[in-house]
Amino acid sequence: MDVPWAAIAPLLLLAFAFVGYCLFDLSRSEVRHLPKWAWALICLLSIPIGGIVYLLIGREASADR
Repeated sequence: MDVPWAAIAPLLLLAFAFVGYCLFDLSRSEVRHLPKWAWALICLLSIPIGGIVYLLIGREASADR
Protein backbone atom coordinates (compact mmCIF):
# COMPACT_ATOMS: atom_id res chain seq x y z
CA MET A 1 0.00 0.00 0.00
CA ASP A 2 1.40 3.34 -1.05
CA VAL A 3 0.83 6.08 1.53
CA PRO A 4 0.20 9.58 0.09
CA TRP A 5 2.71 11.40 2.32
CA ALA A 6 2.19 14.69 0.49
CA ALA A 7 -1.41 14.69 1.72
CA ILE A 8 -0.68 13.42 5.23
CA ALA A 9 2.35 15.60 6.05
CA PRO A 10 0.42 18.89 6.44
CA LEU A 11 -2.08 17.21 8.77
CA LEU A 12 0.72 15.79 10.91
CA LEU A 13 2.44 19.18 11.01
CA LEU A 14 -0.82 20.85 12.06
CA ALA A 15 -1.39 18.22 14.78
CA PHE A 16 2.13 18.67 16.18
CA ALA A 17 1.76 22.47 16.11
CA PHE A 18 -1.58 22.25 17.94
CA VAL A 19 -0.18 19.96 20.63
CA GLY A 20 2.85 22.25 20.95
CA TYR A 21 0.59 25.25 21.44
CA CYS A 22 -1.49 23.42 24.05
CA LEU A 23 1.61 22.34 25.98
CA PHE A 24 3.08 25.85 25.81
CA ASP A 25 -0.18 27.36 27.04
CA LEU A 26 -0.41 24.70 29.74
CA SER A 27 3.05 25.62 31.03
CA ARG A 28 2.09 29.30 31.35
CA SER A 29 -1.50 29.04 32.62
CA GLU A 30 -3.32 28.06 35.75
CA VAL A 31 -5.52 24.99 35.28
CA ARG A 32 -8.83 23.72 36.61
CA HIS A 33 -10.18 20.26 37.44
CA LEU A 34 -6.92 18.28 36.98
CA PRO A 35 -3.19 18.74 37.66
CA LYS A 36 -1.00 20.03 34.84
CA TRP A 37 0.65 16.65 34.27
CA ALA A 38 -2.77 15.05 33.69
CA TRP A 39 -3.77 17.75 31.19
CA ALA A 40 -0.45 17.23 29.39
CA LEU A 41 -1.12 13.49 29.09
CA ILE A 42 -4.64 14.13 27.83
CA CYS A 43 -3.34 16.58 25.21
CA LEU A 44 -0.65 14.16 24.05
CA LEU A 45 -2.69 10.97 24.01
CA SER A 46 -5.91 12.17 22.41
CA ILE A 47 -5.03 14.52 19.57
CA PRO A 48 -6.93 16.84 18.85
CA ILE A 49 -9.83 16.19 21.25
CA GLY A 50 -7.63 16.40 24.38
CA GLY A 51 -6.28 19.80 23.38
CA ILE A 52 -9.71 21.12 22.54
CA VAL A 53 -11.09 19.96 25.90
CA TYR A 54 -8.13 21.54 27.70
CA LEU A 55 -8.58 24.86 25.91
CA LEU A 56 -12.32 24.92 26.57
CA ILE A 57 -12.58 23.75 30.18
CA GLY A 58 -9.08 23.15 31.55
CA ARG A 59 -7.75 26.69 31.65
CA GLU A 60 -8.51 29.21 34.35
CA ALA A 61 -10.20 32.29 32.97
CA SER A 62 -7.95 35.32 33.18
CA ALA A 63 -8.60 39.00 32.60
CA ASP A 64 -5.94 39.41 29.89
CA ARG A 65 -7.48 36.88 27.46
